[in-house]
Order: sequence, then C-alpha cells, then structure tokens
Amino acid sequence: MKKQFFLSTLGFAAIFALTSCNQGNNPSNTTSSNSGSSSSGTVTVVDAEKIVAEGQFEEAKLTAPPNVPPPIGNRKAKKLIVRMETIEKVGELADGTDYTFWTFDGTVPGSFIRARVGDDIEFHLKNNANSTVAHNIDLHAVNGPGGGAAASNAAPGKEAVFSFKALNPGLYVYHCATAPVPEHIANGMYGLILIEPEGGLPPVDKEFYIMQGDFYTKGKNGAKGLQQFDIEKGIAEHPDYIVFNGSTRSLLGNNALQVKTGEKVRIYFGVGGPNITSSFHIIGEIFDKVYVEGGSTINEHVQTTLVPAGGSAIVEFTPTVPGDLVIVDHSLFRAFHKGTIGKIKVTGPENPNVFKAHK
Repeated sequence: MKKQFFLSTLGFAAIFALTSCNQGNNPSNTTSSNSGSSSSGTVTVVDAEKIVAEGQFEEAKLTAPPNVPPPIGNRKAKKLIVRMETIEKVGELADGTDYTFWTFDGTVPGSFIRARVGDDIEFHLKNNANSTVAHNIDLHAVNGPGGGAAASNAAPGKEAVFSFKALNPGLYVYHCATAPVPEHIANGMYGLILIEPEGGLPPVDKEFYIMQGDFYTKGKNGAKGLQQFDIEKGIAEHPDYIVFNGSTRSLLGNNALQVKTGEKVRIYFGVGGPNITSSFHIIGEIFDKVYVEGGSTINEHVQTTLVPAGGSAIVEFTPTVPGDLVIVDHSLFRAFHKGTIGKIKVTGPENPNVFKAHK
C-alpha cells in the first residue's frame, strides 16, 4: 500500500510539472492527438507513470546471505529506495543451541544492499511491532551524523525515513546503533552495503556474502536450549561462539557454497563484531585479488587478509581443481572450537597439472 501511494504521489507530481510546462510553452494549450494528452494540455496518468519509471527512481533489490543482488553495471545514478525491517526472532546459533537474534530483515547478517556512486538513497527502516526495544541503523557508507542512526530511530511498530547520497565507492558495514550499541550488534544487527564505482565492478561468475560475528551466551559453548546474552562476557571480550552468517552451520553441509572449476568467484566479506577481528582465509586457495578494507586498493596473490570489527574486504579467486575448500578465521581455535568454519564445494574435471595426490 505504501509503495502504491508513493507511486501515485510521483505520478501526480509528474502530471503537475508537465502540465505547467505545457501551459507555459504552448499559448494555445493544444497538443497533437497522438501525444497522449487532451486538448487542454493535461497528461494522462499512464504517461506520467511511464516518465517516472524511465529512470527517476528504483526499488533496491535486497538479498539474504549468502546471496548477492545483481550487479549495477553501467546504469546511471538515480534515486534508490531501500526498505528494511528490524525483526527479533529465535534461531539456531549452533547444533541444539538457540538464541534470540536481533536482525535486519530476519537474517544474520542483514540483507545485502547494492547501490552505486551518485545514487540518492531514500532509506525506510521499519521496526516490527513485536520488537521489544527500539532500533535504528548506522551505515558506514553515509556521510552524515551517526551514519543515519539518529534519523532512523524507530520504536516497535514505527517506521523512520532518511536520505543520503552515496559519495564513496567501497564495501561498507552497517549496524544498529541504538544504546547499548554493543548489545544490539552482539545480537546480530549488522550487514553490508556495497557502493559500486561508476561503470560497476569487473564481472565475475559467482558472488557470495559472508560476515563474521561473535556471540556471548550465559551457557558455555555447546550448552543446549535457548541461550541468553551475557553482557559480562561481552565486556571481557570472551565470546562463546564466533561464526559466519549467524550460525556454526551456516556454510556447512547443504549450506556449503557451490562453484565450478574455472569460475571466477568474488566474496564480499565483513566483520560485524562487536569485538573480534578476523584473519580471513580459504584453505586450498590463494586470493587473486583483495580489495583491502573494502576500498579501492587492490593486493594480489594474498593468502590471508586481516579484517577488523566494523570492517570489510572483497576477495576474488578462481578454483582450478575440484574438491572442498575450507573457509576459516585463521585464528584457528576460533574455527575448530567456536564456529568460524565453512566450505566451498568445487566441482569439475581433475587437473593433475595443478594438483595430484600420489598414492
């Protein structure tokens, strides 16, 4: 209903503007019969909606992890409408262990946002009526007070709207910044927004979205049942779980990422925190390119890249042999005991010129 109202408003605005233009430039207030206008100079609603649709604004396509929206490509900058909802929900943190996550759009991390430099972004943040507390959003891509946090405060059942221009290309973290800020982030309220450069990023075959986060529970690692947040462990920076995409099993088993040999793969990686950095590494691969800290500096032939809490990196690689690649935080007790481990299943023909196991 809100979207229909918004479209109608734009349509009437276009009608008014074009009618005024016709009246000012055509003393006779007449137009030809094939113009879609009456002899009085008015414009039909169909024409107005067509004008609006031809490049004035676009509804952002958001995706849940590990998926990524389609590339921006060569489109021109425009007004981009982003709609997100904060939702508090119970989900699986580990096998047999549940947690009450605070989320953007119901997932940890929240939806992936894709825009381009020069876009005017109108951001709508709705707080679900069943939420227990207020929420907001701080986007590191915003040049403005609090990254939009103060302008987006929304009580349960309410919606806040603010606008910003995307000025700098890069991969940026967003998170909730409602007090107490660390608790909101520790409960899973973070995600990534990609601001593509003019002309877009170079094309690849597969793109994925992964974020690392640390969780602090009243029970010890492995304790079963619904676990509550432990603020004392958070202050001491002693997480019970450090995971990819909100769960110890988010990238394992049927959730493993699927690629083929010879495909160029790009991973958008971020660290929500709130506390722990990542030594991001893929066992069995070397990163052809790393966009350092999600910016424009590119390093090549990298084994492990360091990503801080509240930071990001873009990594690219091309698998040459089939098999399982293991995604880890190379601070390896975290991987094997706290959950930062996942898999990429690579299929394709054997390539003994690159790798061969001798029996």
